[in-house]
Amino acid sequence: MREDTRTRIQEIALRLFTEQGYEATSLREIAEELGVTKAALYYHFKTKDDIVAGLADQRVAEIEELLAWFKEQPRTPEARRELLRRYAAQLKRTRFVEVNRFLERNQTAMRDHPKLLRMREAMLELTGQLSVPGDPLATRISRSMALFTLHAGKWLTHDETVSEDEIIEASMEVALRLLEP
Repeated sequence: MREDTRTRIQEIALRLFTEQGYEATSLREIAEELGVTKAALYYHFKTKDDIVAGLADQRVAEIEELLAWFKEQPRTPEARRELLRRYAAQLKRTRFVEVNRFLERNQTAMRDHPKLLRMREAMLELTGQLSVPGDPLATRISRSMALFTLHAGKWLTHDETVSEDEIIEASMEVALRLLEP
């Protein structure tokens, strides 16, 4: 039950932070939207920063889980393709899309957040694992870009006649090409 409440708080906070901006949203507004007192909200999160930290911790845990799996694999093209597929599956989840939208709309306020800096570090470690020492620079860049292509497909495609699945499929096709230049 406690996790359900925390999740609901994070969902409401994400929506409000995205719609109104992180800095313009108060804990009181989040509590009112939830239909609870500020004291009840404080039981789960003392600050807005704690809400963001919880979201970032979840994302870092997902990336670290993927990293742990990949580090146990031989550095083969198939292992890299499977890493890309697993990462793409993470991106499909609604929570990830909401967090990404929040981060996109609140870049200035979140720029130096320590938990988000850790998230960036985890992503850099993940991209670094796609190559081995001695790989040519162009190969290392191409493999790193494969992961970011999965994000870019969502940002760059604003054609309303294209479905989410079509965007994901096309992004994955491009990402796989970049993975093994």
